[in-house]
Order: sequence, then structure tokens, then C-alpha cells
Amino acid sequence: MDVDAYRAVHESDWQRLSVLVRRRRLDGTEADELVRLYQSTATDLSVLRTRAPDPVLISELSVLLARSRSKLTGSSDSSWRDVVRLFAVTIPAAFYRVRWWTVGVMVVFLAIAVAAGWWMATAPGAVEVMGTASQREDYVQNAFAEYYDPGTDFAVTVWTNNAWIAAQLVGLGITGVWPVFVLATNAVSVGAAGGLMASEGELDVFLALILPHGLMELTAVFVAGGAGLRLFWTAVAPGPRTRGRALAEEGRATMIVALGLVFVLGISGLVEGFVTGSDLAWWLKIVIGAVVLAAYWVYTLVLGGRAAAAGETGDLSAEEAGELAPTAG
Repeated sequence: MDVDAYRAVHESDWQRLSVLVRRRRLDGTEADELVRLYQSTATDLSVLRTRAPDPVLISELSVLLARSRSKLTGSSDSSWRDVVRLFAVTIPAAFYRVRWWTVGVMVVFLAIAVAAGWWMATAPGAVEVMGTASQREDYVQNAFAEYYDPGTDFAVTVWTNNAWIAAQLVGLGITGVWPVFVLATNAVSVGAAGGLMASEGELDVFLALILPHGLMELTAVFVAGGAGLRLFWTAVAPGPRTRGRALAEEGRATMIVALGLVFVLGISGLVEGFVTGSDLAWWLKIVIGAVVLAAYWVYTLVLGGRAAAAGETGDLSAEEAGELAPTAG
């Protein structure tokens, strides 16, 4: 089919539809015309997709139809439906997509942390790498607990710091090397701190101050690391898709994971800022942290599992992502 000829015949209708969409108010005749042109343009888009898949023209018509649909259904309602869908379907589907990568990263991270902590607590002279005797004593008796100073400023600081770590894991995940380095470094750091506290008989203090927020905070890091490594593995083994298409689809889903983690880490920051260093009983702090973690996994496995069963992947819709250029084979 000659795309230029098809466009010459139908472009006047598309331009008229664009004019009607931009108008703030329509009378009855114009509203009927909008509906008619919307239907005819949808037919034109279907024909082009089937017979002459020009990606630029298809993208233009997809955007025009999306704007027309918002005009017909009411942009405010459509926007709210989009927001609800984002949090009820798209984000949990993206989390669900990387669930096993999250678990895999968690297992390796905890193994490294426990090994580092065991070495720090039991190996002769190992604690000396953490500083002088007076520095270690100050850290164990004062600095570690004093770090968790309750308040809004501390919560914001924690949130931005953790969001930065997660952004590195997601954004540089394609390298395959940086996520491994960041995760391993943080695992050794957490393990070494716990080992030092254990060597001084303060392991209970360490756990009481780490677990309330750490259960969710570390899980968010595992999710980010898993998403980044999955993106890297997609580049290595794209499967039946072309490498470019596979990376585009996985990259968009990974960005949805990153967006979801902004809110997850915000909640974790609130727990660390207002619960960890508070005067609440230690067991209640841990219960709060466990409830937050359980809520995340219910959100991911229930809503995400339901979305995945319906065919959702966490990727954008075809209209949002744009049409793919045709490929041979």
C-alpha cells in the first residue's frame, strides 16, 4: 500500500480531529463529528498497522487517538484511572517480574554479610581494620545508636541516600559489573558492622536498630539490584526477541521498578526516621518493620501476580511506548 497516497486521502480528517481535540468546548454537532472522526481514525490506524507499518505515522495517530479518547471520556477521570492503574497494576506487575531476581540477590547478599560478620567477630585481629580500640569502643557504645536520630530531616536524608543507591543499581544495571560491586560492598559493610557489634557483646543492639527499617530498606536494594541484573542478562540473552526490542521492553519495565522504589524507600525512610530511633519497645519496632515488609510482598505477590496472570509485564502499553518498527524474520 502507498502510505503517502493513503495519507493524502485521509490527512484532512486527521487534522480536523486534532482541531476538535484542542477546543475547550464542543457543541452537539462538533461532539458527533469528534466521535465519527475518532472511529474513522482508529480504522485508519488499524489499516496502517496491518498493511503499511510506518512507525512515525503510526506513532502520530496513536497519540492523536489517545488525546481524542481523553477528550471523549473526560481527561480528569482518565488521568485518575491512569494513576490508579499505575499503582494497582503496572508497578506491582513490574515488582512481580523481578521477584526471583530479588530473592536471588537477597540470598547472595545475606551470605556475604553473614560471612563478613562472622569473620569480623571471630578472626583474631579482624576488628582492627575498623579503627583503633578507642574508635571501635565509641562506635559500639555511642556512634551506632546515635546515628538513628528521630526526625523529619533524618528521614529525608535516609530516603535520598537509599534512593541514590537504588538509582545506581537500576541505572547502571546494564553494565552487570556495577550492581555486583555496589551490592557486595554494602553486604560487607553491613556484615562488618554487625560483626564488630557482636565482638563487643552488642549484637542485640545492632539487630534492634537494623531490623525495623532494614527489613524493607534492604529488600528495596535487593529489588533494585535484581532489576538491574535482569536488564544486563537481557542484553546477554534476549531470547526470541531482537536484542534492541528486548532491551527496550525490559528497560521500560525497569524504570517502572525504579519509580515504585521511590515510594517504597520513602516508607522505609519514615520507619528509619521515626521508628528505629524512637522510645518504642524494641520488639514493637521490629514488628512494625516486619508488617511493612509483609505489606510489600502481599502487594507484589497478590496484585502483581494477578496482573501477571492477566498478561501485564510492568512495561508500558503499546500506545504509551510507541509502535515498534517492523523487522524481518
